Amino acid sequence: MKLPFKQPSQIALVVSVALGLSACGQQIKPVATAPAVDAKAAAEFVNDAEVKLEALSIEASRAEWIYSNFITEDTAALSAAMGEKTTSMSVQLATQAATFAGLKLDPVVARKLNSLRSSLILPAPLDPAKNAELAKISSELNGLYGKGKYCFASGECMTQTELSALMAESKDPQLLLEAWQGWRQIAKPMRSLFQREVELANEGARDLGFADLSELWRSQYDMKPQEFSNELDRLWGEIKPLYDSLHCYVRGELNEQYGDEVAPKTGPIPAHLLGNMWAQHWGTIYNSVAPKDADPGFDVTELLAKNGYDEVKMVKQAESFFTSLGFDALPETFWSRSLFVQPKDRDVVCHASAWDLDNQDDIRIKMCIQKTAEDFTVIHHELGHNFYQRAYKNQPYIFKGSANDGFHEAIGDTIALSITPKYLQQIGLLETVPDASKDIGLLLQQALNKIAFMPFGLMIDQWRWQVFNGQIKPEDYNKAWWDLREKYQGVKAPIERTEADFDPGAKYHVPGNVPYTRYFLAHVLQFQFHKALCDIAGDTGPVHRCSIYGNKEAGAKLNQMLEMGASKPWPEALEVVTGTQQMDAKAVLDYFAPLQTWLNEQNTQAQRQCGW
Repeated sequence: MKLPFKQPSQIALVVSVALGLSACGQQIKPVATAPAVDAKAAAEFVNDAEVKLEALSIEASRAEWIYSNFITEDTAALSAAMGEKTTSMSVQLATQAATFAGLKLDPVVARKLNSLRSSLILPAPLDPAKNAELAKISSELNGLYGKGKYCFASGECMTQTELSALMAESKDPQLLLEAWQGWRQIAKPMRSLFQREVELANEGARDLGFADLSELWRSQYDMKPQEFSNELDRLWGEIKPLYDSLHCYVRGELNEQYGDEVAPKTGPIPAHLLGNMWAQHWGTIYNSVAPKDADPGFDVTELLAKNGYDEVKMVKQAESFFTSLGFDALPETFWSRSLFVQPKDRDVVCHASAWDLDNQDDIRIKMCIQKTAEDFTVIHHELGHNFYQRAYKNQPYIFKGSANDGFHEAIGDTIALSITPKYLQQIGLLETVPDASKDIGLLLQQALNKIAFMPFGLMIDQWRWQVFNGQIKPEDYNKAWWDLREKYQGVKAPIERTEADFDPGAKYHVPGNVPYTRYFLAHVLQFQFHKALCDIAGDTGPVHRCSIYGNKEAGAKLNQMLEMGASKPWPEALEVVTGTQQMDAKAVLDYFAPLQTWLNEQNTQAQRQCGW
C-alpha cells in the first residue's frame, strides 16, 4: 500500500504467518492424517504443525525474497513451486485442524488450531493439480505487476514508481490523464487470471468449511464475520462526516484551479487530479489546496537534502526513533541484506515491504527509496513492522504475528504521527518549531494523507469480498469497482472504462493478494495508540503536536503490547496500551477537530454544495 503517506508502489507487508506466503521447492509429502480426535492428539498435532511450518517459512521467505529482488522466469518458477509447496502443507494442516472443532481444549491449543484453519489468504483446493495451478497464477499476477511499464508516444518508458512521481508533480491534466490511463494497461492481461484464481481459492475455502473466501478472510478478527463487517461500518460512520468536509473543500479548490470542464464543482472528483495513481491519498496536491497563510516555513524534502541525508541515513534516523524509546538497535545483517535503492540492472518489486526471514533476527526492508519527505515517513512505517517482528520472536511460531493485521500496519504509522515539527527540531533538521497559527496547514496535510485514504482502505476489500461471495460477477468487475469508489470515496474515472479494462489489477494488493482492510483498521488504531502513548508520556498539549520521541515509558508500554504477538485476542492487546478493548474513532476526530471546524467554515463561506 502506498498508504496516504507512501508512494503508490511502495508498501507491502511480507509478515504473515507462513500460512499465506507464496514462494519454492519440491513437492511435499502429504501430512499424515490426524490421530484419534481428542485433546492430547490436538496438542500433539499443533506442536508438530508448528515445527513443520516454521522450517518451511524460512525456505519460503528466502525464495520469495530472491524473486522480489530478481524478477526472471527462473525465479518466478521457483517462487511458484515454493508457493505450491507452502500452500499444500498449509491447506492440509488447516483441514486437519478443522477435525478438532467442538472439543474442549486448552485455550492456547484452541487458538492455534483456529489460526491454522483461518489464516490462509489463498487456500488451494486439495487437488494437487489445482494447487499447482493456483500457485502458478499467483506468481504470474505478481510478475505482471512487478514488470509493468508504460511507454509514452515520445518513446520514454516509465515504471510505476516513475509514473507515480510524475502524477505527484505535474499539474497538466492531459499528461496526468495519459499516465493514469497508461499504467492501467498493465492490468488488462490479469483479468482472466484473477477470475480463475478466485474460483480456485473459493474451492479451497469451501474445503476448509467456509462458505467462500470472503467468510474466511473475515474470520481472522476474533469475532464472527458479520460482526466484523458491522464493526467496520460503525467505525466508518464515525469518520465519514470529517471525510465529507475534506472532500468538499478539495473538490472546490480543484475546481478553482482547473475549471468546470476538468474538475466539476459538484459530483465525484476525477481520479487523475488528486496527485496519486489511485487517488488513495492526496498529500501531493497540498500546495494546490493549502490556505494562503499556512506555510510552516519548511519543506522536509529540502531539509533532508540540506542536511546530507542519503537513503541509508534516512533509515538510520528512523531506527534512532525506535532506539530512543528503548528498543534495541537493528542487527548488522539488516544493513547488509536490505534493499534501499532501485537497481539499474534488473527488475525488482519496488513496493516497500518489511521482511522477517528467519522468525528471529534476520529482519530487512526492501524499497526503492526516494529522498523525499514522503519516503522518510514510509521508512518509519516499515521499521515499525520490523521492530514488531522482533518483539514477538519469542512467541510460539503460530503466535508470531500481530494481534490482528491492522495492528502491524498501525505501529509504524503511530510512530510516524510523532514526526512533528518538534521531532524535526529534536533531530536537528529544523531550527524553530512553527507557532500554533500554522497548525491548520499541517493538519490539512495530514488529512490529505490519512483521512483521504480511509474510504479507499475500506472499499478495496468491500469489492473483493463481494467478488469472492459472488455478489459481483466477473462480467461486472470493473463497473462494480467504480461504483464502490464513487460510493465510498466520491471519486470517478476520468474517462470511460469498460469491462475490457481491469482497473483493480493496477493496484498492487489485488494481484499481490494482500488483504487491505488491515490498512483501514490501522488508520483508526494509529490515532488511538498515539493518543494513549502521548497520555503515558505525560504530554498535555494538543494531540496533533505531541511526539513520543525519546520517551522510555511510552516505549515500554508499546513493547509490552508488541511482545504479545498474536497470543491473545486483539481486544486484550489493544487494552494494554489504550485501556479499552474497543476500537474507537474518537481519537481520529479529536486529532483533526481544529481542521474540521476550519473546513466547514471554508465550505460555508464559499457556498459549496457538499456531497456527491
